[in-house]
Amino acid sequence: MLNNIMTEGECSKLRSLIHHANNIVLCCHVSPDGDAIGSVLGMAEVLKCMGKEPVMVVPDQFPDYLQWLPNTEKIVRYDKRSDYVDMVLKIADLVICLDFNALSRTDDMEAALEACTAPRVLIDHHLNPSIACQVCVSHPNMSSASELVFRVAWQLGLFEQLGRHFATAVYCGMMTDTGGFTFNSNSPETFYIISQLLTKHINKDKIYRNVYHNYSESRLRLVGHVLCNRLVVDAKRHAAYYTLTREDQKNFNFIKGDAEGIVNMPLQIKGLRLSISLREDTEKPNLVMVSLRSVDDFPCNLMAADFFNGGGHLNASGGKLHCTIEEAVKVVERAFLAYEDKLK
Repeated sequence: MLNNIMTEGECSKLRSLIHHANNIVLCCHVSPDGDAIGSVLGMAEVLKCMGKEPVMVVPDQFPDYLQWLPNTEKIVRYDKRSDYVDMVLKIADLVICLDFNALSRTDDMEAALEACTAPRVLIDHHLNPSIACQVCVSHPNMSSASELVFRVAWQLGLFEQLGRHFATAVYCGMMTDTGGFTFNSNSPETFYIISQLLTKHINKDKIYRNVYHNYSESRLRLVGHVLCNRLVVDAKRHAAYYTLTREDQKNFNFIKGDAEGIVNMPLQIKGLRLSISLREDTEKPNLVMVSLRSVDDFPCNLMAADFFNGGGHLNASGGKLHCTIEEAVKVVERAFLAYEDKLK
């Protein structure tokens, strides 16, 4: 069985907020990943089970390899329909924030969320939540926001009524946020949840293929280019980084999601403890997106906070730098030096 993640009071409050709301908005962070989309889609199924029709909004584009998930066509992008989302938020009487701990992580949608007067519910697994809300379901020790959505549904007594769409979205979110259950997934309860999701007749092998074996030829060639020509290994400090420039992205027909998973590959090198990706944004000048992955006890979340204006989890974190790609490399080199003792 599962331990409860809400007190009886929180559970009752959440049920009441949902019951009395007529216009519910679900939202997630900018550059949505599998967990963000999975938790939004999963929570939408929970609300439908409770007789509600929520509006799902995201700040911008999500990866092509997630488009197959049921009901993604109903997700509204703020960068494409900002007037509509602004209107929806104005009339909302409940906003449920999923997979982010601060409104700033919604980028251009932040102002609209700030202006929204509806009560908020937070369901998230990142450290130090700063979103004012009526119910805060925050558990950084959990594998993913999608796992939290499952636990919310379970504690509300709704799991038996939910179907394959719910289970598919939640499993996909849990799988992607743990790198196929290779990190942040040692809890027996995580695998109990998986066993329950399998009772909904999901095909976990097909979900894996749909996410990880669903790229273009250009993406495969991009991976080869990065590993051959862009990867820099600091063997002395057991760390590596690579750059992905605008020119690289243009040459390999880059689309959102093509960089997914590459940052994990250097960790296949024997003894390596840290891998960092530096990707130039294709739209905004002097913006470099940073992804960090580590193994064992190396705290890449602390490094992300100290050097890359970011944060996250022990072994999987992110951030951004407002500089050129060349300057970003120098920041990485300083980070490696500052964390030299921990890397060894």
